[in-house]
Amino acid sequence: MILFPAIDLKSGECVRLKRGEMGEATTYNADPAAQARAFADMGFTWLHMVDLDGAFAGESRNGAAVEAVLAATGDRLKVELGGGIRSMAQIEAWLEKGVTRVILGTAALRNPDLVKDAAGRHPGRIAVGIDARDGKVAVEGWAETSDMEAQDLAKSFEDAGVAAIIYTDIDRDGLLAGINWEATIALAEHVSIPVIASGGLASMADIVRLTMPDAASLEGAITGRALYDGRIDPQAALQLLSTA
Repeated sequence: MILFPAIDLKSGECVRLKRGEMGEATTYNADPAAQARAFADMGFTWLHMVDLDGAFAGESRNGAAVEAVLAATGDRLKVELGGGIRSMAQIEAWLEKGVTRVILGTAALRNPDLVKDAAGRHPGRIAVGIDARDGKVAVEGWAETSDMEAQDLAKSFEDAGVAAIIYTDIDRDGLLAGINWEATIALAEHVSIPVIASGGLASMADIVRLTMPDAASLEGAITGRALYDGRIDPQAALQLLSTA
């Protein structure tokens, strides 16, 4: 069971949003590379990064910050990156720069063939980000909600070679309201692709919840605000999950 600390980038800084609203951003560190090093020092092995400006713009906007993180952490952290990555050229450029896997969100709905092609060319290095509002997939930095059911989109990538599905309940993201366990576990049981829970992880109680038998279908969970605010003890959390 993997715990992924999150770095969300806005104007080159580490921020956390509430329900994906750019106007509801709290800055936690102006130096993303220093934050990434701190996570590595805590014992984390993976880092979840999102270029928030890029997600809205449809192209990378915080590339310098991402490259600084990659340079600062080297082999200490595996990095998964999403936000504004919409073409094969962008995917391959980030993989060549050292990103372990690229997350495709809007592209998964708008251009599913790109996801399947990329996953075929780069096995194990393409993840699909499914962000849902009331069970429906949201895209373009969560600005638009589609008619597509999250489970249906996930199912469409079965056997495509996708490494993971990162499922975010937008209505809980950044609110410390707890993960939507019912929807997340249901999705994990609906597909064979590993599912990572995102959005709402609030406390050590949620870490304990990840060790329960029905959560064994999950690959892990992403933690943001709760980790930055000190509601989660990283060493205790990692110790608990090491046996899950």
